[in-house]
Amino acid sequence: MNTYTTDKIRNVVLLGHGGSGKTSLTEAMAYVSGYITRLGKVTDGNTISDYDKEEIKRKFSITTSVVPIEWKDYKINILDTPGYFDFVGEAEEAASAADAAIIVVSGKNGVEVGTEKAWELCEKYKLPRMFFVSEMDVDHASFRAVVERLTELYGKKIAPLHFPIREDGKFVGYVNVVKQAGRKYIDKGKKEECPIPEYLDEYLEKYHDILMESVAETSEEFMDRYFEGDTFSVTEVSAALAMNVQEASIVPVCMGSPINLRGVSNLLDDICGYFPSPDKRSCNGIAQKTNEIFEANYDFTKVKSAYVWKTIADPFLGKYSLIKVCSGVIKSDDTLLNVEKGEEERLNKLYVLEGSKPIEVPELHAGDIGAIAKLNSVQTGDSLATKANPILYPKALLSTPYTCKRFKAVKKGDEDKISQALAKMMSEDKTLRVVNDSANRQSLIYGIGDQHLDIVMNKLKERYKVDVELSKPKVPFRETIRKNADVEGKHKKQSGGHGQYGHVKMRFEPSGDLETPYEFEQVVVGGAVPKNYFPAVEKGLQECVLKGPLAAYPVVGVKATLYDGSYHPVDSSEMAFKMATILAFKKGFMDASPVLLEPIVSMKVTVPDKFTGDVMGDLNKRRGRVLGMTPDHQGNTIIEADVPQLEIYGYSTDLRSMTGGSGEFSYEFARYEQAPNDIQAKEIEARASKVDKAEE
Repeated sequence: MNTYTTDKIRNVVLLGHGGSGKTSLTEAMAYVSGYITRLGKVTDGNTISDYDKEEIKRKFSITTSVVPIEWKDYKINILDTPGYFDFVGEAEEAASAADAAIIVVSGKNGVEVGTEKAWELCEKYKLPRMFFVSEMDVDHASFRAVVERLTELYGKKIAPLHFPIREDGKFVGYVNVVKQAGRKYIDKGKKEECPIPEYLDEYLEKYHDILMESVAETSEEFMDRYFEGDTFSVTEVSAALAMNVQEASIVPVCMGSPINLRGVSNLLDDICGYFPSPDKRSCNGIAQKTNEIFEANYDFTKVKSAYVWKTIADPFLGKYSLIKVCSGVIKSDDTLLNVEKGEEERLNKLYVLEGSKPIEVPELHAGDIGAIAKLNSVQTGDSLATKANPILYPKALLSTPYTCKRFKAVKKGDEDKISQALAKMMSEDKTLRVVNDSANRQSLIYGIGDQHLDIVMNKLKERYKVDVELSKPKVPFRETIRKNADVEGKHKKQSGGHGQYGHVKMRFEPSGDLETPYEFEQVVVGGAVPKNYFPAVEKGLQECVLKGPLAAYPVVGVKATLYDGSYHPVDSSEMAFKMATILAFKKGFMDASPVLLEPIVSMKVTVPDKFTGDVMGDLNKRRGRVLGMTPDHQGNTIIEADVPQLEIYGYSTDLRSMTGGSGEFSYEFARYEQAPNDIQAKEIEARASKVDKAEE
């Protein structure tokens, strides 16, 4: 692959609903540009961007892949992202590295939830964008319906550049709205001029007016000419479009059929003509030595710096850090500083990744996307720069995982292997999180959704040869008391020789502090229990609060007061007093009206207004208390509620099915509250066997 200067580079992310045809479009663009000689299919599992075993097996994208293609003196880095919501982190990473986006919409299925999500992502990163309506060869595909729905959603910004010509229901050509000319497809996506069928005249007029109106709004001069009835030349229209597309004030709509290679060369021309090169976009970091803003702006004349936007940690491919060069020209023999960690890394080799295939290149100019192998200290989100000019770039904001499951090794002894494998996978996937919940003796894994976690388990098996089973996580209940109790505990053993004797009288009452397990106080008078045994009494308490007598959950909010007891000058020992305390605690706790406390989370659910009623009804079923509703002025309602943690298992799947994937939620731990009697009874019964056991 040739070396390209910044002005000849286009970084384009493909976004859209799962199954809308992003990977097929990537494949078609690679074929039309001559980059590949054989057109792969998603169904056959032989496309360049879906190379992972899981992707081939499931026939959809799981990770973002980079496919660099060359087209008419330009290099286009295509970032093919997964459309399924479980892999949103991949799309977010790619959007942070891109300079423009193509939102792919199925002509058959029309505008879906994933289309709207893709638009929101473009808004977040202020990306210029265009729509590509795929599957135009399919019966019932309607370009017109898609344009109308997009206009409904996003207003006058939407400007169709082409629309289809059909004969006998078949997609045979298109009308170019800018040039007001017809084109008919001949072999392999090539085309020739043809007259515009009469029945399409009204559409041409309509779409041409939309486009001219959009162009007129770009300057006062154009507006005056438009009102005077003047026409714009093709060159003027193209220049105005390019300017407006880059500002995202016009969003063109193109169409085609990637499988038949139709509309693909037009799209490649439009990418080069309308989308900005990286140096037209801003990019700022912080110069560490001066603490001032460094305006990199993808300027190749400035000092070298880059941002790591993605990591691939595949046991077969090895580790690759995918970078976007923010300034300067990075060469293969450079030594760069990992600004985050303060470690220097020698590059040795630079690559561009073509799907899974690394191609060595001598240098990468500002704005280009490439990869570096085997950088030990480098992770996703790190910044690379020279030691003399360290520059730190902000990290991309990725979605937080809230779907949680418990996991454990199927085979004993695999635990270390699993933790190493998961560490590698977390370096690759930043929406994956592992938590060791020692208080409840469980390992937890968090992902975006059930499918995400399912694929993680499959990868562990395939890649790292370890079996892991998932189950419902244990909810961390707590135990406390509501009343007071006054008890004594006596531990007495006489078995020939040295005996054991410990005797305590204690009061137990609620401390009012549910954050702390216990408070210990002693008010012993007259040396009934010698001072040197007080630590042993406290040790007994420390042991007891780890597993309460009610359901073997940790104890909170208990105040214990030692006020009396007795001892034996020979037989008393620390051990005996500890045992006496344990006896007193168990009895006192059970006498003081013990209860189970359950964790409550504060939840925020954002849903389109029309689903508000369904979601609130569902939250009520989950024993949730709705605290408030706020509109976000984008047609959504934010519902805030307190919900018991016990009831939120599986919520991500349920919310998706209720809202067709458009709902989002987040939660955080709020407090502990007394659990209802039926929940307590069920839990106590389920854990009866654990109360007597020392170990779980």
